[in-house]
Amino acid sequence: MQLRALGRTGLEIAPLVFGGNVFGWTADEATSFSLLDGFVDAGLNAIDTADVYSRWAPGHQGGESEAIIGRWLRANPGKREKVLLLTKVGMDMGEDRKGLSPRWIERAVEDSLRRLGTDRIDLYQSHAFDAATPQEETLRAYEALIQAGKVRAIGCSNFDAAQLSQALETARAKGLPRYESLQPQYNLYDRAGFDGPLRDLAIREGIGVITYFSLASGFLSGKYRSKADIEGRARGGRVEKYLNDRGMRILAALDEVAGRRGAKPAEVALAWVIAREGVTAPIASATSRPQLESLVRAVHLALPPEDIAALDAASG
Repeated sequence: MQLRALGRTGLEIAPLVFGGNVFGWTADEATSFSLLDGFVDAGLNAIDTADVYSRWAPGHQGGESEAIIGRWLRANPGKREKVLLLTKVGMDMGEDRKGLSPRWIERAVEDSLRRLGTDRIDLYQSHAFDAATPQEETLRAYEALIQAGKVRAIGCSNFDAAQLSQALETARAKGLPRYESLQPQYNLYDRAGFDGPLRDLAIREGIGVITYFSLASGFLSGKYRSKADIEGRARGGRVEKYLNDRGMRILAALDEVAGRRGAKPAEVALAWVIAREGVTAPIASATSRPQLESLVRAVHLALPPEDIAALDAASG
């Protein structure tokens, strides 16, 4: 597996990151263990999760995904050295457990380390911008964690170009660790938030980029083409907004390219992201071994320029 440098973190990741939001939500523990085994066996090495996964599910408190990953690591001695653990802090965990204040970060990192059953987090990410906390305070809290060996590198998610630029300038001015990675929403349909100033900034600053919702909550798999297809589905509410003329045009282009390449639409959609300038790797999830095998095929699918042009035109 050809690894890619994740910006200037010193970490090298395969061109696809496993999205751990499904662990303990749409994938039970046994299924999650099987998926993680298959992921590592395929030569992939980066697992992305967050403390808040999957607090949105009925009866969940948050931390379910991290806890499953931790139990998998304990059940598989030696696997910790084969994987990079990427987790996040900042989303609302209830009461005063949210944001990017030093007080919360210091507590949250210990909770994540305990659930993951590890002594270090390879990439610790600010899950969302916190307007209530000065960026210098957040970066100083991260500096302490890096110096203590609890965190290897830091990144951010859901920051816009102005917020990330301010964070980088603060780090430079104060001699603090900087965000070395960015996690934006990005896929063939959702392009506006990253393409443009944010992507330009990431490329200029040498920041690694791992994209989330890389399959538009499953829409780009092609299995949701009408409102009837999303009834009763866990991600149905997220998919409905894509059921329009532009969405259908993108699916048609995916179908055409997939037919030419003997691939599935989801594989083509991920291969498009993998090939984008400025992107290190997309994040994608699976809830079954066949889905995981499809993700692995996407890593090895090289799209020729004419296919990329067709997909660009359909999603423009």
